[in-house]
Amino acid sequence: MARSASFSEKLRYRLDSFLARGSGALFISLVIAFVGALVLLSFARFIIAFAFPDESKDLFRHVWFTFLQLTDPGNMAQDMDTPVVFKVSAILAGFVGVVIFSALIAFLTTALDQAIEHLRKGQSRVLEEGHSLILGWSPRIVEILDELALANESEGDQAVVVLSREEKEHMDEYLRKHFTKRLTTRVVTRSGEPSSLSNLEQVSATSARSAIVLATCVASAPRDSKLTSDAHVVKTVMALHAQLGADGGDLNVVAEIFEARNRPVTEAILPGHAVVVDAEEILAKIIVQTSRTSGLSVAYAELLSFDGCEIYYYQTAWNGAQFGPLQFRFVDGIALGIAKPDGRILLRPDPATVLEDTDELIVVAQDNSTIQLAPGPVVVPNEYRPTGARVEHKQERMLLLGWGSKASIIVREYADYVLDGSSVDVMFEGATDELRESIEALRQAHPSLNIRLLDGNPLDVQDVERIQPLGYDTVLVMQQSLSEVEDPERADSETLVVLLHLRKLAWEAYRAGRPYQTKLVTEVLESSNQELIQQAGVNDFVISNRLISMIFAQLSEEPRMKKVYDDLFSEEGSEIYVKPVELYFAQLPVQVRFADLMRVAQHRDGEVCLGYKLRAHEREASENFGIALAPPKDRVVTLSAGDSLVVLAEDDC
Repeated sequence: MARSASFSEKLRYRLDSFLARGSGALFISLVIAFVGALVLLSFARFIIAFAFPDESKDLFRHVWFTFLQLTDPGNMAQDMDTPVVFKVSAILAGFVGVVIFSALIAFLTTALDQAIEHLRKGQSRVLEEGHSLILGWSPRIVEILDELALANESEGDQAVVVLSREEKEHMDEYLRKHFTKRLTTRVVTRSGEPSSLSNLEQVSATSARSAIVLATCVASAPRDSKLTSDAHVVKTVMALHAQLGADGGDLNVVAEIFEARNRPVTEAILPGHAVVVDAEEILAKIIVQTSRTSGLSVAYAELLSFDGCEIYYYQTAWNGAQFGPLQFRFVDGIALGIAKPDGRILLRPDPATVLEDTDELIVVAQDNSTIQLAPGPVVVPNEYRPTGARVEHKQERMLLLGWGSKASIIVREYADYVLDGSSVDVMFEGATDELRESIEALRQAHPSLNIRLLDGNPLDVQDVERIQPLGYDTVLVMQQSLSEVEDPERADSETLVVLLHLRKLAWEAYRAGRPYQTKLVTEVLESSNQELIQQAGVNDFVISNRLISMIFAQLSEEPRMKKVYDDLFSEEGSEIYVKPVELYFAQLPVQVRFADLMRVAQHRDGEVCLGYKLRAHEREASENFGIALAPPKDRVVTLSAGDSLVVLAEDDC
């Protein structure tokens, strides 16, 4: 038979249960104890006063003395001339006050500290509308914020809200140090789980205009980490769907998914609102196109950024206008193609194509606020006829120094561009069975391409010299380790070592009078290493994190741009090329206006001229490496041998 609880046990249990309710219960307990002590000691002092005729019988006076002695034991001096019994009362009040009142002050101090800490952690609800959301945290977050700040510059005060698992203090400190060019953009950070409905409500996801869902790992992470990241991203998009409802509201969602099978699933969660980015494939395609057209990486870096020229959708009353003449009716803007109401994208349509009023024009311009259709041509171009010459295709040789997660995609894309019989040599030290299997699979998939695996260390200048890299048409420097490296600084440092070896060989060839036409291309992970890479003598370099950050920011502002990118980065359809000026003008040098360049390009298979490249400035970063995109149509430029036009064309011929 169970023993019945005693009164003291019951009292202790009830007290424990009461205090378990939290800090509020503790505060109430301390206040009750203090008030109880005050009442008890004051009443005792008042009763004792009746035993001494000379003592005051004013109850309030005794309550006040007791309160002073409870709150400050120093007030016991007020009873210096009173009988001993009052001194005892004062001593009791002092001791009780030290215990209870001190505990109460400590509680209030702790509660105040917790309240301040709570405010520092940013637990309050975000009261913003039309803001951009970044859900997650990654090394590219600063570059995404840089792009969003540029996009918001013309719109005044705008907010970007970051919700991630990181501590708010860490995020704020990191962004204070690295995100310095905020312009008109405010950044609000909140710490929490991005896939939590309550956290999404806290950052006002339903009133945001866009959301960028970041992967939880880098592209070079192990496959298990990528699968975990995909699961987290899918869960976050599902949480956004639950917040927004079935129609998805007006929110544009951009998410990074690694596994191809997970992309259609993610887009189906918010159909028409979610855009999924395959960063590795986009970068691989840009690298391949850059390896075949010098200067293209600079053009892409400007087109994909909000700094300089960007691509916009523009609509107005076309009144039966044709695509070709429309190109000359914008003070700022070059028409690339037409967006149909059904979602089809027609890049570089026939110049005689008539626009319907429901069509939108895809335009390259400095800013969407500067795009305006004039009633007539702003500049009437002079008529020049292209020379009729074509770039002669030949079998090409590419050398891959290293291997990485994008290498297979690069080889696959390269095979679509080059003639049968072209070759790709891969130099890698200590090739694993997995790498050999990948090479063999590429051989089977592309029998027209000669693919070899060379055993050697790209970090060893003697190994590199042995294969004579300057005899290749293109040398592409890639990751130097098959291990999953998540440190971009280490990867860039190894890349720089390889580039220095190649520069040494190029300098020796120059001194010996051996001309070479090798194009040197590399991928840089961190944009902070750009200047170091330039000093190594690279023709073109692709800054991975920056480009993908640009694409994220662009798609968050205009998700339909994904279809334009898919077309531009694909071998099918029209792509951007940097073509020699000798294809357009027989007599060089020639002094022409930019409108004249646009017109002569139209005469060459309906090409669209976006700008030009001056060879004299291709090494100068201050001159954008010689690339000028969408200049004023009346700008006069002198083109000489070795200069080029940046055009949208069917091929590089």
